[in-house]
Amino acid sequence: MSISVRILIVLAGLTLVLTAPPLASAAPGSDDKPNIVLILMDNFGYGEVGVYGGGELRGAPTPNIDSLATDGFQLTNYNVEAECTPSRAALMTGRYGIRTRQRPDGPPRGVWYGITRWEVTMAEMLTDAGYTTGIFGKWHLGDTEGRFPTDQGFDEWIGIPRSSDRAFWPDSNSFTPGSHPDAVFTHVMSSKRGETPSELDVYDRAKRTTMDREITDNALDFIRRKAEGDQPFFAFLPYTQTHEPVDPHPDYYGKTGNGSFADVLAQTDDYVGEILSTLDELDLKENTIVIFTSDNGREGVPRSFGFTGPWRSGMFSPYEGSLRVPFLIRWPGKIPAGQVSNDVVHQVDLFPTLASIVGEELPDDRVYDGADQTGFLTGRTDESARESVVIYIGNELFGVKWRNWKLLLKEIDEDSYAIREMAYPSVYNLIVDPKEEVPELNYLNDTWVDFPLYQVLEDHEASIAADPGAPDP
Repeated sequence: MSISVRILIVLAGLTLVLTAPPLASAAPGSDDKPNIVLILMDNFGYGEVGVYGGGELRGAPTPNIDSLATDGFQLTNYNVEAECTPSRAALMTGRYGIRTRQRPDGPPRGVWYGITRWEVTMAEMLTDAGYTTGIFGKWHLGDTEGRFPTDQGFDEWIGIPRSSDRAFWPDSNSFTPGSHPDAVFTHVMSSKRGETPSELDVYDRAKRTTMDREITDNALDFIRRKAEGDQPFFAFLPYTQTHEPVDPHPDYYGKTGNGSFADVLAQTDDYVGEILSTLDELDLKENTIVIFTSDNGREGVPRSFGFTGPWRSGMFSPYEGSLRVPFLIRWPGKIPAGQVSNDVVHQVDLFPTLASIVGEELPDDRVYDGADQTGFLTGRTDESARESVVIYIGNELFGVKWRNWKLLLKEIDEDSYAIREMAYPSVYNLIVDPKEEVPELNYLNDTWVDFPLYQVLEDHEASIAADPGAPDP
């Protein structure tokens, strides 16, 4: 090869290097480390959105949320814990709530809030995998030093630390300021990793109407900022709706003509649509996992008018209307589109599944209740990686589900929430009796099911004895 030809080759190579776009400008996310957008509704019933039998039936079509089913995987037997805090603890840690934040020997109110700082959260796991993380919305897993989301793996947070029922307080004519150190107004808060959160606006009824709009705007800002970098991102949007009070944004009040709940449903679908459109606009759709789900079923109070579809009851109960919620997941090219399954999946599965996807090993110093569902969701296997879940309300073990069967050892009064031990356990076939109206009891043709049901309970109790969880450091 002549010297002149060599010079031309070198110059051509230099031209390619100089004209190529910088790596940092490439869209974040990849096949092995996709971006993750997790949308979590609050007290949102199984039957609210169109693909679960709601939508237009509920007074507001939900085309944007429904598109996640068309383009992704819809689960019809996705299970959660029966109340907000243990559900969010389970989601964030891959461990049943009983391990993460409840102590049987604690005071009655003290066992209901937060997770121990020893727990590894989903945000901490994803940080270790190289992700930048943001949470926009309701945390509900701690509101003291060391327990805020930016203390537990998130890079930034704007939202509320506790529940929306506190939005009633500032507008109550019976509220007595200073009556107790903990009886104070909730504020919208903001913080960055390592900072002490600052209090912004009081979370009152007026603020409640705009909260989910602000959550959406802050999440969109986060996604746009992170789209300019080269790190994959995790955007967690725990919305505040449809927890009481169900107050729509002023722009949506009266929009459907079908009442406030339908207005909020329309509002939520539009906000989800904005998230999806932004991912399209930024060319992030193909390398972003989008998940839409809820922490538990509809509100326990009848006035919420939430809808659980074919299932009985709502939150704070051991029945399916409390435990089954929507779950839609989209990952184009990796999760086959248009799939529907009634296989058993539990919210604790999301932690090990995402860890598997991003290549992170789980800590080996604790028991994980979750199962890796990567193969099932991506179509490499035909069945869920689990067949059963255990059922808790607070610290009380109520029973177990195995396949389409359910065993309840205790029952709960749906008006008073009083817990009663059953004289004889109830067994339900959820295919035959989805409303859980007629327990099988001791029907002779079905007594065989006692063996797998009680085996699940025995294995779980042994696991809890081996790893009851760790206290705060």
